[in-house]
Amino acid sequence: MRISIAAALGLTAVTVISNAVKVNPLPAPVTAIWGNTGPIKVANNFRIVGPKHEILSKAFARTASLIKEERWIPQTWEQPVGEFLPFPTLEKGTFESFTSSNRDVLRTIDVQVENIEADLQMGVDESYILDITVAGKGTINAKTIWGALHGLNTLTQIIIDDGNHGLQIEEPVHIEDAPKYTHRGILYDTARNFYPLKSLMKQIDALSWAKLNIFHWHITDAQSWPLEIKKHPQMTKGAYSPREIYTQRDIMNLIEYGRERGVRVIPEIDMPGHSTSGWLQVDEKAVTCYDSWWGNDGWTHHTAVEPNPGQLDISYDGTYTLIKDVYSEAANLFTDNIFHVGSDELQTYCFNYSASAMNWFKERPDSTYADFAQYYLDKALPIYMDKPERRLMMWEDIVLSPDMPARNVPKDIIMQSWSSGTDNIKKLAERGYDVVVSSADFFYLDCGNGGWVTNDPRYNVNEPPVLPKVIKDAFANNPSDYYLASNNYLGSGASWCDPYKTWQRIYAYDFTEGLTGEEAKKVIGGEAALWSEQADASVVENKVWPRAAALAELFWSGNRNKEGYK
Repeated sequence: MRISIAAALGLTAVTVISNAVKVNPLPAPVTAIWGNTGPIKVANNFRIVGPKHEILSKAFARTASLIKEERWIPQTWEQPVGEFLPFPTLEKGTFESFTSSNRDVLRTIDVQVENIEADLQMGVDESYILDITVAGKGTINAKTIWGALHGLNTLTQIIIDDGNHGLQIEEPVHIEDAPKYTHRGILYDTARNFYPLKSLMKQIDALSWAKLNIFHWHITDAQSWPLEIKKHPQMTKGAYSPREIYTQRDIMNLIEYGRERGVRVIPEIDMPGHSTSGWLQVDEKAVTCYDSWWGNDGWTHHTAVEPNPGQLDISYDGTYTLIKDVYSEAANLFTDNIFHVGSDELQTYCFNYSASAMNWFKERPDSTYADFAQYYLDKALPIYMDKPERRLMMWEDIVLSPDMPARNVPKDIIMQSWSSGTDNIKKLAERGYDVVVSSADFFYLDCGNGGWVTNDPRYNVNEPPVLPKVIKDAFANNPSDYYLASNNYLGSGASWCDPYKTWQRIYAYDFTEGLTGEEAKKVIGGEAALWSEQADASVVENKVWPRAAALAELFWSGNRNKEGYK
């Protein structure tokens, strides 16, 4: 194989990892074979050419413009352990010996796509092969447009400034690349805080550069309803303000913006939990416990995990009429075959505020909350399954909730797992569900910033609490990885999912640990989540990046090298 690749590139020698190469494409390609014959000069006016297609034409222009304007100079790069070589001074003439007349200049990147009609949907081929030869020939070959876009993004990372007002690729290179997982993304919550459309588009830019292909849009929640529904225009009275609304034109523009960059926009309308604003403006009877005190003194009496409380009253027939109106209109807006319908964190006590729900149980004295959840599914699923190619996505609670799981959840529904790490991933996979991993202990980007609910007495502590001697002695006599902490002293600071998830924590997650080979195949990818109780457009970049790039590599080429080491 190496001989054939070397011949194709025109190399005198090849190496899988070249210590002379400073660029480090991210996520790491599955296979990258670098030469060692010196830099390839790239013409300042180089062009990218390929099939005539609107998405590709825009991508060619965008890629060339980015490379020419950025003129990237690597600031840090990997070196063999124990070697600390100084950064070479890129002085005028440094690479003159490599750009003499006997070496061609790269002037054109030729992009070839085998199937130009393949749609941007789950499972589409995203592979590509990128070749830069010693003779100055550049090609990207892909099965689909979407693989070609990834190849172009890799190209932006390997063309760098040559220190002499020019551009270069450090060595000839052959890259064969494809993702390990089909679903790789970030959840953005625009209901707890509103994000202007431009900030969301900027995030899509970053997703595409990192080869993340999913923009999971958690667009509504109990706190606000910013989504325009033309059949019920009063729903946006549940938005924070008339200026903090996503019109249907906004949504179509964002979907198209993502599509041009190979990023799928998957919507989530969280139902039947987390449902107050918007719904309430149409039919008060469709929402229960919205006027309750959300956090009673005992956890069993909570009506919500945070303010505002409110859930759809799934015993009321009018609720399903409203669900159909909203879902049908939203489903026609979003082009992806996957639609996320929530189904998490249902609080059973909330239904005590509904006379209709209490009557439902009186009429069915042997029924449990699991039966109640199944009643909802049986009535809602025919609404959600609006076309043959539709796949639903739900939070794992609909299957694994200790309080209100449904009894018979179809196996073709994708489960998003957020709690209990690999234990819940395994429970879902062994039951036959496809799983998207979002384990809070690893992938929740909002964690580690303290609590946000006001009037929290846990902060009103000026000195560390006195530790009982028996506990102190127990720690002293039993050394372990655990340590003494309280809320304000080495503790969580009232963040339920503390600590802050560093990029190392994200990258190190072995989310298939303990799964059989067949169970591991049920994991189709993962998402990091930025819940926005304490985030908005002013901080989103620092909250998401660069940590999301660690997630990108984890699900693209994995966190282990060919020898099995992280």
